[in-house]
Amino acid sequence: MTGETFQQFEVLRVIPVVAVERPDDALRLADTLAEGGLPCAEITFRTAAAVDAMRIMTGRGGILIGAGTVLDVDQVKAALDAGARFMVSPGFNPVVAAYCVENGIDFTPGVCTPTEIEGALGFGLKVMKFFPAEAFGGLNTLKALSGPYPEVKFIPTGGITLQNLLAYLKFPKVLACGGTWIAPAEAVLKGRFGEILKNAREAVKVVSESGRPSP
Repeated sequence: MTGETFQQFEVLRVIPVVAVERPDDALRLADTLAEGGLPCAEITFRTAAAVDAMRIMTGRGGILIGAGTVLDVDQVKAALDAGARFMVSPGFNPVVAAYCVENGIDFTPGVCTPTEIEGALGFGLKVMKFFPAEAFGGLNTLKALSGPYPEVKFIPTGGITLQNLLAYLKFPKVLACGGTWIAPAEAVLKGRFGEILKNAREAVKVVSESGRPSP
């Protein structure tokens, strides 16, 4: 495993996955996540405000910001220009993978089958997003997939909640978990930052219980 980003994932162990509808909410979101002990966010390209939100949050400093739902190279370039330090895709796109590898960009492709895992390994990628985790059999499937590929670390995302987080984190092949429950789009949109703060703190507590404490 290489990449400074992945080393930070290994410490934080939970990555808030967020869809930001309004750029005006970005700074307060960054402040809230940092206060809650999770100074990290994957801002998804599911809204028109994504790039502006990335730029605002990276401009704050003290928080690791990446781009999610990255579907093409143009989005990679836009995210980099906004200060994003890592890219995450829902699936395995060899064009995006090639561009990121060639340009030294930390990239996590989405996989849920052996074929996709082997495709990513062909590009030298060894950190992969298991997505959608719960819909594809959850931890049991992940354990089965890990057997033939001992060098791969996974970031399960999709259906991860506070209730099943600990079980995932205790599996040695899980580098970190992606979670939309920490800062739901509706909570951000309606200004429920107290709820987001509570969710972040609860996630950090579970990380400490997993045996690999967050700093």
